[in-house]
Amino acid sequence: MDASRGARGLHLRSAGTLASRYIAEMSEPQEQSPRDRYPHIYVSDTDLDFPSYQSMGFGRYSHFEQLAVGGNAIIRTCRDKNLGRTVVMKTLHPHLAGNEYMQSRFLREARVTAQLQHPVTVPVYDLGRDLEDRLYFTMKKVEGETLRGIIERQAAGDSRALEEFDLERMLGVLVQVCNGLSYAHVHGVVHRDVKPENILVGAFGEAVLLDWGVAKVWAMERDDAEDRVMRHQVLTDVNQRPGTPLYMSPEQVRGGGAEIDGRTDVYSMGAVLYEVLTLSEPLRGKQVQETFNKIVSEMPEAPQRRAPGRKIPAELAEIAMKALAKRPEDRFGTMPEMVEAIRDFRGRALESLPNA
Repeated sequence: MDASRGARGLHLRSAGTLASRYIAEMSEPQEQSPRDRYPHIYVSDTDLDFPSYQSMGFGRYSHFEQLAVGGNAIIRTCRDKNLGRTVVMKTLHPHLAGNEYMQSRFLREARVTAQLQHPVTVPVYDLGRDLEDRLYFTMKKVEGETLRGIIERQAAGDSRALEEFDLERMLGVLVQVCNGLSYAHVHGVVHRDVKPENILVGAFGEAVLLDWGVAKVWAMERDDAEDRVMRHQVLTDVNQRPGTPLYMSPEQVRGGGAEIDGRTDVYSMGAVLYEVLTLSEPLRGKQVQETFNKIVSEMPEAPQRRAPGRKIPAELAEIAMKALAKRPEDRFGTMPEMVEAIRDFRGRALESLPNA
């Protein structure tokens, strides 16, 4: 990736989703080991006497520290006094208190995330209103680095990132995310916003898929037309990241509706795999609309031609390109099919090793 393209990519990614931004800020590469950033457990937290009058709801939280502020919500860490642990609280902005659509979106994010109890989703602990009657929900404080940060470090030639996150480890992360999406699809949920910024990689092999705020849920009474309007507003706002279109499927660009199903997430995972292999996005225009046009009408350049110096296995390139097919029926039919293809490649690669 040339320097000008890298700079342009960083500019386009400058605004990020709120959840991704706070993770990224907390996970900037530092001299200390990533494992050192995980919180310690102390007896002073585990052996405290429980108060006679139990604090419930918002009253159980204290010691707030702001992590990030976005157009729709505020993210802070706080202390759960009952359980003696630090959690993350996401609070809807006061100016959205009367906005039914944004309240519904906020509640959907909290409830979808809470109901999808899988290792790649962030556990949600509580949902309620604070002392100013603002909606909030609390969730696990996750540690790690976003896949976006890892890819950008690799593209910059960071030897540590290239060594620590080799192809085998990156494929392991993607398989975990694919399995989480398979779980969501079985429960009637399509994420619709899969991208490197929303994938968190932990120091102990864990992977987390963030930001279910735009997920599609089956049997929704609200027509997708309103979603399309809000989606367009978010994408074209000067204060928002126009990076999301880079991972949108053709059917999302066309407006979604009944076309949106699990294969939509397959496309986005194909785009993520393509970027893991080449360190560049499949399709990019100078403007958002140009990117949309490319997504609808152009196939990406073959990964081996895009990044000839990366020694990309042909089988993985084929998997990425199949997932990126324009027509949903030409992609993997389900997420487990894509997982199986990646596992087949990994198995053959292992068999080819000396003395395997």
